[in-house]
Amino acid sequence: MRLGVEVGGTFTDLVAIGDGGITITKVPSVPQQPDEGAFNALIDSGIPIDSIEELAHGSTVATNAVLERKGFPTAFITTCGFRDILRLQRHGRSRIYDLEYAKPEPVVARAACYEVVERVLADGSVEQPLDRSSIENLLVPQLEAGGYDAVAICLLNAYVNPVHEEVLAELLGESLPGLHVSLSSRVSREFREYERASTTSLSAYVQPVVDRYISRFVSRLNEGGFTGRFSVMQSNGGRLPAEAMQSNAVNALLSGPAAGVMGATRQAGLSGYSNLITLDMGGTSTDVCMVTDGKAQLTQEYSIDGLPIRVPLIDIHTIGAGGGSMIWADDGGMLRVGPQSAGADPGPACYGRGGQVPTLTDAHVIRNTVRPEAFLGGRMAIFSERSRAVFQPIADQLGMSLEDAADSAVQLTNANVGRAIQLVSTERGFDPRDYVLVPFGGAGPLHAASVASDLGIAQVVVPPSAGVISAYGLIASDFTQFTSLTRRVRVDDSAPDIVRQTYASMAEEASARFKALNLEGEPSVDFIADMRFVGQAFEVPVRFDVSTLAHLTADDIRIRFNEEHHKVFFFGGASAKPVELVSFRLGMTLVLEDVPVLSESDATIDHDSEIEVYTDRAWRKGRLTSRASLVAGEPVTGPALLEDPTSTLFLPTGWQAVRDPHDNTVMTRV
Repeated sequence: MRLGVEVGGTFTDLVAIGDGGITITKVPSVPQQPDEGAFNALIDSGIPIDSIEELAHGSTVATNAVLERKGFPTAFITTCGFRDILRLQRHGRSRIYDLEYAKPEPVVARAACYEVVERVLADGSVEQPLDRSSIENLLVPQLEAGGYDAVAICLLNAYVNPVHEEVLAELLGESLPGLHVSLSSRVSREFREYERASTTSLSAYVQPVVDRYISRFVSRLNEGGFTGRFSVMQSNGGRLPAEAMQSNAVNALLSGPAAGVMGATRQAGLSGYSNLITLDMGGTSTDVCMVTDGKAQLTQEYSIDGLPIRVPLIDIHTIGAGGGSMIWADDGGMLRVGPQSAGADPGPACYGRGGQVPTLTDAHVIRNTVRPEAFLGGRMAIFSERSRAVFQPIADQLGMSLEDAADSAVQLTNANVGRAIQLVSTERGFDPRDYVLVPFGGAGPLHAASVASDLGIAQVVVPPSAGVISAYGLIASDFTQFTSLTRRVRVDDSAPDIVRQTYASMAEEASARFKALNLEGEPSVDFIADMRFVGQAFEVPVRFDVSTLAHLTADDIRIRFNEEHHKVFFFGGASAKPVELVSFRLGMTLVLEDVPVLSESDATIDHDSEIEVYTDRAWRKGRLTSRASLVAGEPVTGPALLEDPTSTLFLPTGWQAVRDPHDNTVMTRV
């Protein structure tokens, strides 16, 4: 039995696949105790813990620790003269016209930032040795008095030569054995001092949170007799055994959204779709991502709460739009949706748990695009009268009918989601019309067709049991790890040898870590170099085929760079300007040999019937059926509601849907 459990902001999802078939469970999350929600899902599924051979997990625990500033007390240590690097940050700002703009607040207080006497130059040479006596006599007592649980060490140019970081970590380990130490040379071995310092401080800040969470999770599993393999999802779209996350927690910051992208990619790939735009719309947020040729786009530059992270992760854009998103009118009388969310507690008003603010789920209940009797397969009570009661003041304020106000909120959400997709597609040179839209999450299939229509996308592919695709993605993901290294090299006749040497060294290191985690097998390798014209400020990723490295020439490197540079900037493809290699990234992946296959859940209704839904400012008659009851190859024409226990698919007028042999529901404009 292979089981994936994903803890979201509103619901916790479980998917188990084994010889006995597929088990799917969806229960409310417990925000104050995320692991409690996970074990509630295990209990609800009825699966004995001792029967699970493999359990994969993803959660928002690390993300929430940053967003809510609930990490553990953390100190920051850097080279003398650079104490304020976390506060100086970069000159750019996200809101250039905001007269009251304030830089993002670091997770480490200024009083917790310390300096040590040392200096390593950019070429790795030591200009000033590390002052051991000041560490033992001054720094250690200060850290001990501060009561810190973790410390982030980021010394200048340590990515080139980490010797001083290693010695400092050793000294602190001897004097303060209970202190967790994060080194920039292990977390992010790349240049750009502020980004490296921010990444290291975030890693240290959430590490005790993740450590204790995983330890608590493992303890409860052991109590239940679990003897299988426990793995945790990473932000890069691969998973690793849980013990690996207890040394570099920054890789868990986006584990849930990454799992959804991987699950959607796997399932859509069964039907031959490899160019996708994934749309994960849950209870709190919407995540969108581009997948090209079956591979999710990766990025080295991401930020959480305005703080940069410099590790490889899936390039996901997130907006505050989900079933729990609050609906309100601003001071100018304009309708707004989100980003605030009612979450799981109290949740939307229709949950009957005390929610007093209208939400997107309430809007769907009013439109009858979410039927109270079918929510979560009928296992969760929904109170439509409470949706109407909290929505009425908004309708009165806008001078609309109740139904028109609810429909307007849904249309506004569609526009916001469409804008998010444009940010990851059109604004980066990709035409969304060349891709299929793959919606999932509890609310994704409700909005997908309308969003696709707005963007000119002709086809939408809805996976089976779309509401739990993130949980499925956990057990359908490969085991992956990334390592990176900054090494600036001018592209000349010596460059190919340096590329080969760098690859050999990084591959050996990654293989050793794989073996240490008991991951046996023949992994595949991705080798990428960040390159730029000399003098350029930003790099372009260039992928190298490792099978051809032995015959690599300087001209080959220039040609590959020119091709990729032209794709991004549309110029420079034939430039004679000098080129340099800046950083190297190596991804090692142990591909699953037997990928579990997801299928559609059992039907929640036994027969077709007629239903009225409010859309485009009118009540319209349509078809009501379950996705499981669809006959493969026989199309359904909209308007229609297609239900399953995890989500509802809304098929508007002008669209048709057909179930394919892999249980994907393919929607096409007609």
